[in-house]
Amino acid sequence: MVICRHPEILATIVRLINNNPEWSATGCETDQSAIDAFKAINHDVVLIGSGVNTESETQLRKVFINLNPLVKIVQHYGGGSGLLSAEIYSALNSL
Repeated sequence: MVICRHPEILATIVRLINNNPEWSATGCETDQSAIDAFKAINHDVVLIGSGVNTESETQLRKVFINLNPLVKIVQHYGGGSGLLSAEIYSALNSL
């Protein structure tokens, strides 16, 4: 799952993730849509992207960890597709 407040950036991140045939990303712009999607689909990794303030991030972390204590939550604020892939592989390898 990717949470990002900027629709264009969110679409790019989701597209890059979905280019890997082994991955599938759900993109969410709001806290509530992220919580609803997390409840509907078992996500192994959550990327917190740009525009998510500290208060929202803290609340989302609590909800996600409560629902799935094994979920890996990673902050992603840019840096290109190479960094994005490295962040995801690192999180998946620590599951």
